[in-house]
Amino acid sequence: MKPRIHTYVSQINFARLHELAKRPGHSLCGVVDEALSEYLSGNKDSAREAVIARRLDRLSRQFDRLEQKDIVLGETLALFIRYFLMVTPQLPASQLDAARAKGEEQFEQFLEQLGRDLQSGSRTLQRACDDAQAEVNDFLSEAELERLHAPAPERETGNEVRHVS
Repeated sequence: MKPRIHTYVSQINFARLHELAKRPGHSLCGVVDEALSEYLSGNKDSAREAVIARRLDRLSRQFDRLEQKDIVLGETLALFIRYFLMVTPQLPASQLDAARAKGEEQFEQFLEQLGRDLQSGSRTLQRACDDAQAEVNDFLSEAELERLHAPAPERETGNEVRHVS
């Protein structure tokens, strides 16, 4: 025989218990016993910890992707600087002032373009990747694609109809 206890609960919890007990295979005592077992076992905490762990895993994966993108950007910049230094000739002293002035002008243009791109949300690297990716239409026209997917036309030879493959 199970021990019997008498408790007082709020009207809201009492109504909720009765709603749960109306389900087939459940009773008021069974619902209370299950809820008490769940509460005392600490499963609520482990379920919360599982949700937090999944969220942390997702954040870790997002951080790893950001870190990978940062590495790519750093390597891209380093490669560009190396290439720029390799192909830029040394200027004679007489041309340095003109070159600096031209460099300042080009740098100002660069900053203006960067500001426009950041303000508009346009991404140069993304545009370059999009330009480099081939699409099906780069190889075949729409008409050629439709002909590829259309059934073969029928051809008559003598008394029989033959399918062209």
